[in-house]
Amino acid sequence: MSQHSTDSTDPFDLAREAAAEIARRTDVERHDVALVLGSGWGRTADLVGETVTGFDQADVPGFAGASVAGHSGTMRSVDIAGTGRRALVFGTRTHYYEGRGVRSVVHAVRTAAAAGCRAVVLTNGCGGLRPEWGPGTPVLISDHINLTGTSPIEGANFVDLTDLYSPRLRDLAREVDPGLGEGVYVQFPGPHYETPAEIRMVRTIGGDLVGMSTSLEAIAARQAGLEVLGISLVTNAAAGMDAPLDHAEVVAAGKASADRIGQLLAAIVERI
Repeated sequence: MSQHSTDSTDPFDLAREAAAEIARRTDVERHDVALVLGSGWGRTADLVGETVTGFDQADVPGFAGASVAGHSGTMRSVDIAGTGRRALVFGTRTHYYEGRGVRSVVHAVRTAAAAGCRAVVLTNGCGGLRPEWGPGTPVLISDHINLTGTSPIEGANFVDLTDLYSPRLRDLAREVDPGLGEGVYVQFPGPHYETPAEIRMVRTIGGDLVGMSTSLEAIAARQAGLEVLGISLVTNAAAGMDAPLDHAEVVAAGKASADRIGQLLAAIVERI
């Protein structure tokens, strides 16, 4: 069942209101790039640059606090490695399974666009289907398959998703780390993990990574005119390939990889 809002208001109005509040709190008229930090990515903001301003995300119109372990409820304005450019870092995201509607899921990327960002980096913790991608492996998202049964786009707005995950930004990421792999990310609604049969289906339809976020945000980002880079952190093998799945292990894998993925992300963001 779709979680589209029946609200007749323009969803971009709330994004503009949130962007205005961010500008007020940060004393910066615009930001350059946005980061959405998924499970296991929380400490990476410290390595991107100096946090100039940080505040509770729930204090900004349209946002809620962190509701999932491994996420931070702090929104930050970060000076990117002394470049004078600013990154807007969202320490948490609203997941589709939280039941707050698709507008809430994509509010951060719409706010990023309203705040002046020209690119967004979407990160997540996910299950991996390739045996060579052990826990702690970062993987570029080359494409996605959206199995949520819904879309963030409302009305007859036909948005082209060809090259949704920017080839330019993926090439830039490989300049930083030539060994980065890439694959197709499959979003399930969650919050339950996938069954082994569903993972066999994912393999059949061409998926390499499975999770519960990112694709809806990426679609909304494309609609808003943002260039999109998606990076998954493989935190566990997908269902049926290894031991039973446990969210605490997902968080632990992220913590163990924090320095490596933080340095990778910092080097990428510096070049965007």
